[in-house]
Formats: sequence, C-alpha cells, structure tokens
Amino acid sequence: MNIEQARFNMIEQQIRPWEVLDDRVLSLITEIHREEYVPEASCKLAFADMGIALAHDQEMMQPKIEARLLQALAIQETETVLEVGTGSGYLTALLARLAKQVYSVDIYPEFTAEAAAKLKKSAIKNVTLETGDASRSWNQHQPYDVIAITGSCPTPPADYLNALRVGGRLFVIVGEAPIMEAMIYTRTSNDSWAKESLFETVLPALVNLETPQSFTL
Repeated sequence: MNIEQARFNMIEQQIRPWEVLDDRVLSLITEIHREEYVPEASCKLAFADMGIALAHDQEMMQPKIEARLLQALAIQETETVLEVGTGSGYLTALLARLAKQVYSVDIYPEFTAEAAAKLKKSAIKNVTLETGDASRSWNQHQPYDVIAITGSCPTPPADYLNALRVGGRLFVIVGEAPIMEAMIYTRTSNDSWAKESLFETVLPALVNLETPQSFTL
C-alpha cells in the first residue's frame, strides 16, 4: 500500500466532501500519521471510511468524523481541552497539536499506557493522560475551554456542560442506536448553552454510563 497516496485519498475523498475545509485541520491530519495509532491488526484499514474496532468493544471513529469534530470545536492554541475516552490516542494527538494543554482520561489502563507510548513517539508533550471512570464527570482540572467526549450519551451530560468556561464548547454524540446525533454545545453564560447539530452517526456508549441526569437547554 502506498501510504501517502492512501492518506491523500482519505482527505480528498472522505474528509473534504464532508465539508471539512479548515486548512489547520487538513494539515494536521496530513502530519499526524493515523496508521501509527490504529491497532496493528487493522493497519491496512487506517485510512478506510469506517470505524476501527479497539479492545473492550470500543471503536476508533471514522476519519471524517474526527475531522468534523476538530473543525467544529475550533480549538485555539491558548485553550485547555478535556478528552473523555483516550482510545487509540489518535484524536488525543490531534487535539494536542491545536491546544495549549490536553487532559485525556480513559477507564482502561491499557489504552492509557498505549497512548502514552504513541504520543511520546510523536513528540507530543502537552498531554496529561489519566485513568479512571469519567462516565459522569472529570472535574480535576475544570473549568475547560473544550471537552470532547468520544463515546455516546443518551442526553447531553449535565456535569460536563457545567465544567465548561463561558465560551467553552462540548462535542458529544447523543441519542441511542440506531438514531444518534453529533452535537456541539457552547456555554453562552453561567446558566445557558447554545446547541448545534452536526451530523448523524452511531458510536458505542460511554462505559459505565448510568441513567442520565436530565438537562434542559
């Protein structure tokens, strides 16, 4: 496989047609080598338009979803980001190249350990990896400018909405299979949030997610 051609095709045939036109995002996806973050057994699928299975029934998102997520969050180099669900570590790397600091938490220690090794290889140093159950909240470093939740939730999680600074953005996929929707929530004041629907998709739920606290926007 010609890796660089496959990467080019991924960008031109999957990502751009999904209305991802932000040059920062497109350059970043070229620079951060996705094939170094997928499971070894799935290396040939690194650039495919599909989710890639990870251990523990988790999933690496499609490239076009990762790209739309980054474009929608519009992360600035002065901002602090929380990633809920480290997974393969690829999205972690992308977030880190855009932000001042990334805190990334995963419930599975092996994901945290593997991501640490991959990020070190990529010379990415502005990530703090933590292991724990973040299904409801992860408030150690709040408030955050940006939160990216990489598992789905039935409804927008109240604790994470409240962990945003005013002006902060939360990406989360809400709903239950087969109908889920990727959303951006922006905190507009201490007690109000704006919401924007991005696209429909399906993603495994956050591990240990309980019946959610109701939150009305």
